[in-house]
Amino acid sequence: MTDPRLELTRIPLIKKILASRWLQWSLVAVTLPFFVLAIFTGLFGTPAGSRNFGIVFVWIVWWGLLMLVLVPFAGRFWCAVCPIPAPGEWLQRRSLVATRENGKLFTLGWKWPRRLNNIWLQSAAFLIVALFAKVILTTPFVSAVTLLILAGIAMATSLLFERRTFCRYICPVGGFIGLYSQVAPVEVRVKDHALCATHHDKTCYSGNEKGYGCPWLVFPATLDTNTYCGLCTECLKTCSLDNVALYARPFGKDLLTTQGRRLDEAYRSLMMLACAPLYTIIFLGPWAEIKEAAYAIGSTGWWLYAFGLLALTLAVVPGIFCVCSALSKFIARAKTSTRKFFVGYATALLPLGLAAWASFSLSFVLVNLSYAWQVLSDPFGWGWNLFGTANWKWTPYLSGWQGYLQIPILLIGLVAAIAVAFRIAREQRVSPRTALPIVLFCVAFTVVIVGLNF
Repeated sequence: MTDPRLELTRIPLIKKILASRWLQWSLVAVTLPFFVLAIFTGLFGTPAGSRNFGIVFVWIVWWGLLMLVLVPFAGRFWCAVCPIPAPGEWLQRRSLVATRENGKLFTLGWKWPRRLNNIWLQSAAFLIVALFAKVILTTPFVSAVTLLILAGIAMATSLLFERRTFCRYICPVGGFIGLYSQVAPVEVRVKDHALCATHHDKTCYSGNEKGYGCPWLVFPATLDTNTYCGLCTECLKTCSLDNVALYARPFGKDLLTTQGRRLDEAYRSLMMLACAPLYTIIFLGPWAEIKEAAYAIGSTGWWLYAFGLLALTLAVVPGIFCVCSALSKFIARAKTSTRKFFVGYATALLPLGLAAWASFSLSFVLVNLSYAWQVLSDPFGWGWNLFGTANWKWTPYLSGWQGYLQIPILLIGLVAAIAVAFRIAREQRVSPRTALPIVLFCVAFTVVIVGLNF
């Protein structure tokens, strides 16, 4: 069978760039100043979110770039250039670029607890951010403190635990990106698994003079999805057999099998799916009472909002999907557990969820992007006019068309979800009609999202 992938590292220039130790540092050196500026403007700038660099460039510009470009087309590329864990990693390595001769890291090197060797903690962190999202995304000071907390946790875990423990097990954004990165058309994989089996040094994991062992605690030979690969390219640098490559591949390649799927990943996909319409309601919807409740932390309205969010994400949506999975099992007359159907069919929700978040992000960015020109000239809101754009008026782009622009995105996600659901049915050697309850779930969810935008 012909391999549909294209090995990008066959191109000498790409191979040379990826093999350079300066690559990741150079990219982080670009993002870090913006991260620092976002914190300083949040702490010391205007409290008006629409006039503050920290709010506009993090939660509008960066978020739009992440959800509309980076995740769908580059997977976990952001994780490779994210400035949050960078200071801790540099301190751990005691170097910005070069490797150390003995390879010893400045850390206590604690092992992450085996019971937490999953993404449940990341899911909990994601829900905490979701509960306070209205305040975090609109209040500069709170946004800056949130970024500082994440940076502090990343620094602490770098000093206590081995490698990038924060990114692998704690970061709420990393867990979000990780699951949806399976849709992206890029991957880092070994070229020949048989060659790996005969190579005893395993320098791709342990490191050598050319680079560090995998910061993400992943053995490259076992990689079969993008979920836990941070695209840092250390394994390309350290493989002494030149057996690791960067590939371009068809969209959604990781979704074509349910082998190795886990309950924590399935549940997380449902949580993220449920949060997409909630974000549409509290940031773009016409329901003032809900928006006010989401902002008024500690009030009776906020507690009702928090209960509703948790109930929807932890019980209602997963519960409905569990019923659909049970119906699929009943139609198939299968003797396997409902859990197997639940975990397997949850894979179909990834393109649907990514489409839902992309559609929300598109409208959110089009409505708010014009604020970027103002804060570019006056990041602190102190009356500067660095580039002559400080007095440009807020103007929602493509006003009245946002909802119609969302429909193609949602339809692509729906079609992909249905195709994956039928593929999973075939993989489990049951009739495609057993996937119909899952298909109906995906259709109903899409109808809800469309309804919220019209």
